[in-house]
Amino acid sequence: MSGAFDLTDHVALVTGGNSGIGLGYAEGLAAAGASVAIWGTNEEKNVAAAEQLRSHGRPVVALRCDVGDETQVDDAFARTVEALGRVDSCFANAGTNRASPFVDMTLDDWRAVLRVNLDGVFLTFRAAARHMLERGGGGSLVATGSLASIVGQPRGEHYAVSKGGVVTLVKSLAVEFARHGIRANAVLPGWVDTPLAAPVLHWDRFVERVLPRVPMRRWGRPDDFGAVAVYLASPASAYHTGDTLLVDGGYSLF
Repeated sequence: MSGAFDLTDHVALVTGGNSGIGLGYAEGLAAAGASVAIWGTNEEKNVAAAEQLRSHGRPVVALRCDVGDETQVDDAFARTVEALGRVDSCFANAGTNRASPFVDMTLDDWRAVLRVNLDGVFLTFRAAARHMLERGGGGSLVATGSLASIVGQPRGEHYAVSKGGVVTLVKSLAVEFARHGIRANAVLPGWVDTPLAAPVLHWDRFVERVLPRVPMRRWGRPDDFGAVAVYLASPASAYHTGDTLLVDGGYSLF
C-alpha cells in the first residue's frame, strides 16, 4: 500500500481487539502495514487473534488487560510501548453490556457497564495521551461508541449513557489536544454481527422486525470497520477531529 493510507512504521493499539469490531479494526490496520497491539481479557482469544493478525507479516502484541482497572491499563500500555516502541493511534474499543429492564437494573449492573465502556476509555485514552504528548508528533485517539450514543436504548440505559459519554469525551479531547496534533474521533456502529450482539441479531423475531429497517438489508460485519480504522489512523485524516462516524448501513435514516 502507498500514499496517505500506508501505515508502514505505524503502531496501533486496539482494546477489545481479539474479536468483533476490534478485530476488524486490527485486521484493517495490519493489512495496511501497521504493527498492532491488541488487549483483551480472554487469553485464548488473544492468542488466536494474534496468530490471525500475524498473517499480514507485521509485528503483533497481544496482552491481557481489564480496561476498567487503572493499574492494568498503565502496565499494559507500558508493555505495549516496550514491545513496539511507541503508539501512534489508540482505538478504545473494549465494551460490555447487561441488558435489563430499567426498573430492575441494579447499581452493580449500572457500574459494571460504565466501568468498562466509559472508565475504560478514559483510562486508555489518558495513558495514550500522556505518551503522545511526551514523545511529540501527534497521534489519533478513536473510541467505539454506538448507535445508542444518539438514539434511545430501552433496557440498556447504562450502555447508552456510557456510549453517549464516549462521544462527548472525544469532542472535548479534540479541542484540548488539537494544538499538539492529536486527533480524537468516535466510530458509532449500528447493528453489527459480533459476539456481544449475536444473541439478539440471530433471534427470529428481532430479524423480522429490525432487518427490514436496514437499507443495506444486512447486519454489519467486523470487516466493515477495517478501512474506517485505517483512515482514522492514517495521515489522510490529519484535519479530521472531534467527529462521530456513523457506520450503520443507513439504519438511522429509515
